[in-house]
Amino acid sequence: MPDDEVERILVVVAHPDDADFGAAGTIASWTNAGIEVTLLCCTHGEQGAQPDADIAAIPALREGEQRAASAELGVTDVRFLDGFRDGWLEPSFDLQREIVRVIREVRPQRVLTQSPERWYERLMASHPDHLAAGEATVRACYPAAENPFAWPELGLDFWKVGEIWLMAHPTADHPIDTTEFFDRKVAALRRHASQTGHRADLEDMLLVFGQSIAERFGLPAGTTAEAYGIVPVNRR
Repeated sequence: MPDDEVERILVVVAHPDDADFGAAGTIASWTNAGIEVTLLCCTHGEQGAQPDADIAAIPALREGEQRAASAELGVTDVRFLDGFRDGWLEPSFDLQREIVRVIREVRPQRVLTQSPERWYERLMASHPDHLAAGEATVRACYPAAENPFAWPELGLDFWKVGEIWLMAHPTADHPIDTTEFFDRKVAALRRHASQTGHRADLEDMLLVFGQSIAERFGLPAGTTAEAYGIVPVNRR
């Protein structure tokens, strides 16, 4: 599905900063093209803290960081689910229902989420919560969100998602050249100070990884990229 046929995109991730590490350049390219992007975090990332942190303050801190990071990318609709614990996420029916609720509210033609398939060569990208968020989102996209008999009590019309983009997919085959938006990716991730403030090498790390993806797909030297597996669901 070409971008010029897309008006709304929903991004679903497990934790604050997941979307920015995996897809910030791509998201910035979409908002730059006038596409409305909504970000949904399934948890508040309360386990993502230094050992001496005030754990009670972490959820609000990370929510604020995510909103600031998303603003760097042109995303203003940032949502968080309540009742799902960081580190304990499962693709439960409760989680699927809440993702279906947001799909039916946003009515996206495209959904970007984390791969439900484990990537053994980059195991950190396949955190169990990431796998759970991806699996629940895929199930929510098909068949639940488009089934009028699934959770009719939500009071929302069913919606057919056109395609799903999977980040950190072990066999990703669709690269996006993000060179133009690399600086905005860095800016977004710097907003996650609780997670990246100790990384003096943050920009270099992101550059090396982005260039390695570009090189893998034969893009010109010096470019950066992000890569996805794309799953067609409904073609209009």
